Amino acid sequence: MNRFDFIRPASVAEAVAAASEPGSAYLAAGTNLLDLMKIGAERPDRLVDITRLPGLGSIEWDAEGGVRIGAMVRNSDLAHDERFARTFPAVAEALLSGASAQLRNAASVGGNLLQHTRCAYFQDTASACNRRVPGSGCDAREGENRLHAVLGWSEHCIATHPSDFCVPLAALDAVVEVEGPSGRRDVAVDDLHLLPGDTPQARTALAPGELVVALRIPAGATAFAAHSRYLKLRERTSYAFAVVSAAVAIEMRGDTIGGARIALGAVAAKPWRARAAEASLEGARPSAQAFAEAAKIALADARPSGDNAFKIELARRLVARAISLASQGTPEDMPALPASPFSTIPGATNVA
Repeated sequence: MNRFDFIRPASVAEAVAAASEPGSAYLAAGTNLLDLMKIGAERPDRLVDITRLPGLGSIEWDAEGGVRIGAMVRNSDLAHDERFARTFPAVAEALLSGASAQLRNAASVGGNLLQHTRCAYFQDTASACNRRVPGSGCDAREGENRLHAVLGWSEHCIATHPSDFCVPLAALDAVVEVEGPSGRRDVAVDDLHLLPGDTPQARTALAPGELVVALRIPAGATAFAAHSRYLKLRERTSYAFAVVSAAVAIEMRGDTIGGARIALGAVAAKPWRARAAEASLEGARPSAQAFAEAAKIALADARPSGDNAFKIELARRLVARAISLASQGTPEDMPALPASPFSTIPGATNVA
């Protein structure tokens, strides 16, 4: 770990001013940043500690039913907030499927939004990585890449975004409040993370010095509370990042689907919103055929970036299963294994 300056500002304005200096990074819980600093993948010259800033730790509801969540709210506090879990169950399920209980107790909402890829070549400073060192190349292209992107990747980077939390947020049109040198602005979660293109080092839409101060989920997302699920397929039952994941939210109108939201995780450098698949479900009656067709549409543009063609079919099946489970209704109680596609109900099929 390199030497760095440590700054503890007293206000958001002071934090933004300090972090606007080149080589700066914000420090919240540090569950991702400090690990990367220890291995040399991140080498900031100064850390701006935001953990004691006022106004970043509250959950506030508006009159219409939308919610504003401060950037320093802990993942576990949000997931176990009774009203939040009841109103946005897929988001709570996603939060509880990430990491361990100890990490969820420390990790913050803002940090989860901005976490780095877990690509091994990004983390290995001896490897070529355009995301870490622009222009150096991408060793993942010819390396171990079975878990890498199948959507939106380029020859310069095939990494995936690791967050569970961001997937249902993208599906529900959540918005991030950002404070920067030019003032405050809103950024849709769906626009926050960038695809690699020719500039994979540009991970997000944030400008230098900009700080995430809050997250908002609009009141319109409450319409999906009764039919929402987040599913995550991983190589170990817990403490593992997704191989593929899917968030689905449905609004039923009688016996037909009035509206649907679908987003995929671990398939691209950002949560992948599947709007064409959503449109295919509107007005349809719930059926295996309709679910399979929507899943096919969601992965229509997918292509392997290496030895990972299996992820495409896996994602199709997971999306179809997530739609099917969402159509059946949100579970009254959180599943024993949150986000697992494998049912904990005796006798239920486990085949996606």
